[in-house]
Amino acid sequence: MKVKVGIIGATGYAGKELIRLLLRHPGIEIVSLSAKLPGNTSSISPIFPEFKGIIDLPCINFEEAASIAKIVDLVFLALPHTVSMKIVPEFLESGKKVIDLSADFRLHDAAIYEQWYNVQHSCPKAINEAVYGLPELYREEIKKAGLIANPGCYPTSVILGIVPLLKEGLVDTNHIIVNSVSGVSGVGREPSLKAHFPERNESFAAYSVGSHRHIPEIEQELGKLGRQEVKITFVTHLAPMDRGILSTIYLQLKKEIDLKNLLSLYNEFYSSCPFVRIREEFPETKWVTTTNYCDISLKEDKRTGQVIVLSSLDNLIKGASGQAVQNMNLMYGFEETLGIR
Repeated sequence: MKVKVGIIGATGYAGKELIRLLLRHPGIEIVSLSAKLPGNTSSISPIFPEFKGIIDLPCINFEEAASIAKIVDLVFLALPHTVSMKIVPEFLESGKKVIDLSADFRLHDAAIYEQWYNVQHSCPKAINEAVYGLPELYREEIKKAGLIANPGCYPTSVILGIVPLLKEGLVDTNHIIVNSVSGVSGVGREPSLKAHFPERNESFAAYSVGSHRHIPEIEQELGKLGRQEVKITFVTHLAPMDRGILSTIYLQLKKEIDLKNLLSLYNEFYSSCPFVRIREEFPETKWVTTTNYCDISLKEDKRTGQVIVLSSLDNLIKGASGQAVQNMNLMYGFEETLGIR
């Protein structure tokens, strides 16, 4: 019997990727789509013409989305930050599983969420129920979860890049510097000046310098995994490309380690993780486009005592929808790679 799923926020980039991935998943039936609709559109195919004749479900208006609780087993929320928390309680109270792609349940402390997102959290109780959906680190917890807080795209690339060294106590946690570059789809599908073609084409720009909302999420998870407070310098950039993330991470080592041993450490740490690839060459965003892989490579800098980690993924797949499907697979006992490799 197939798992019946609904997608709320089906008309965004993450929603589109969820539809694409779930359509080829043998254990899933998409039974509901909903979004804030333009005009009188009532089907997904006028919005995404590539789905015509493949999925012709009506796309109901967001205001009616809670009504789907009676027909779904699981709901994916591909909604803007601060919106998901308003509807999650209804699904949890109905005994339905939820995978939330927004940041609303990623932070364990509602006060920290409110500080960074400038809004009062309307569902702090559910924060304690949520499992941070990074399968490489929390596989067993995800299997038993009812609410998954799907990680952000930047945090996935950064956390996976740092954790093997951090858990071994090899990193000076007071000197972590991260430069991350994202494709424009990371801004979202809603039109904005920042993503406007004449503004973005042939231009490379930093934004939210030192104030990006993913900072507390990264610091929270690294601090938990390293069992100590972690502070990072985090600078994000937009590049004139559609999709992809490349994070360059500068870590001060507590002792000198040669590259061969570094690679062995990473290969061993991720030996049971089907979507992390440790590479000898430096990764490029093209190599992970439309895949659920995170590619990682390392470079030792003996002159400065640093190791430089490069981590690349597709912000819409491993950084959003693909990771959500990976989490769903674990929740329902499917093969972890089903539908996404």
